[in-house]
Amino acid sequence: MTVPQHRPWRGVLVATALPLTEELAVDHARFADHCAWLVESGCDGVVPNGSLGEYQVLTPEERARVVETAVSAIGGARVMPGVSAYGSAEARRWAEQARDAGCASVMLLPPNAYRADERSVLAHYEEVAKAGLPVVAYNNPVDTKVDLVPELLAKLHGEGFVHGVKEFSGDPRRAYRLAELAPDLDLLIGADDVLLELAVAGAKGWVAGYPNALPHASVQLYRAAVAGDLDTALPLYRQLHPLLRWDSRVEFVQAIKLSMDVVGRYGGPVRPPRMPLPPDQEAAVRAATEKAVAAGLA
Repeated sequence: MTVPQHRPWRGVLVATALPLTEELAVDHARFADHCAWLVESGCDGVVPNGSLGEYQVLTPEERARVVETAVSAIGGARVMPGVSAYGSAEARRWAEQARDAGCASVMLLPPNAYRADERSVLAHYEEVAKAGLPVVAYNNPVDTKVDLVPELLAKLHGEGFVHGVKEFSGDPRRAYRLAELAPDLDLLIGADDVLLELAVAGAKGWVAGYPNALPHASVQLYRAAVAGDLDTALPLYRQLHPLLRWDSRVEFVQAIKLSMDVVGRYGGPVRPPRMPLPPDQEAAVRAATEKAVAAGLA
C-alpha cells in the first residue's frame, strides 16, 4: 500500500458527535450541516462513527449513511471514518464501505470483544489494511483492555498495516518512545486533556472531541501548541481544560453534546444505554461552557 504524500489524518480532525432527534433517529441534515460548519470554522476534517459518534448503537444502514452524509457535506478527503467492529471481517467491510464512499483513510480500534493477544492484534490490522485505505490505529486501553504499546505499534507500522495512531492512553511519555521506534508513524492526540503535552512531543494531528462545541478556540490552541507558541497555547489550554478533561470521562458524549447545546449548536440526546447527565454533572459542564463563552472562546 502506498501512503498518500498528503497525509489526510494530519491536523484537527473532529470525532463528530451525532445529532439525534427527540425520537432518537439520526438527523442527517443536521449532521451534514455540522460537518460543514466544523470545516468552515477551521477544522481539517471529521471522524464519523467513532465512540463519540455512538457507532455501537447504530444500525448498519445508519452507520453507512453517516459516512455518506459526511462525504457529501465536505468531500471524502476530509473524512476518516471509524471502522471498528468485533470481527476483523466486519471491520474490513466497513473499511471497504469507506473506500467506496470516497474516504481517504480510516480509524480502527484493536479487537475489543476480549483481551486480544499480540498475534490477534496483528492479524486484525492486516485484514483491515487489505481494503486498500491507510489505517490509523486507535489506542484506547481504558475501554478496550488491549494496549497498543509503542513496541506493538512499531510492529504494526513496520508491516505496513498502520500509518498513524490516535493515542488515548493519557501517557505523554509514550510519544518519545514511539518516535524512537517508529519515526514515520504519525502520532495523533487522542484525548483532549493531554493536547498540549502531546503537541509539544511532536504530534501531527488531533482526533478531537471538544471542537464539536468550540472549534475556533480549539483550532487556535492546537495550531499554537504544535508551533511551539506556548505564550498563546498555555493560557488558552488552562482556560479550556475544565471542558477538555470531560473528553476522558465516561460521560464524554453527553458532556460534549450539552456544551454544543449551550453554545447554540444542536447537541441533542444520546441513545441508550447512555443516560442523560445527572444534575451535578450537567451543572458543572454547563457552568464551564458558559464561562468559556463569556471569555469569548465560543
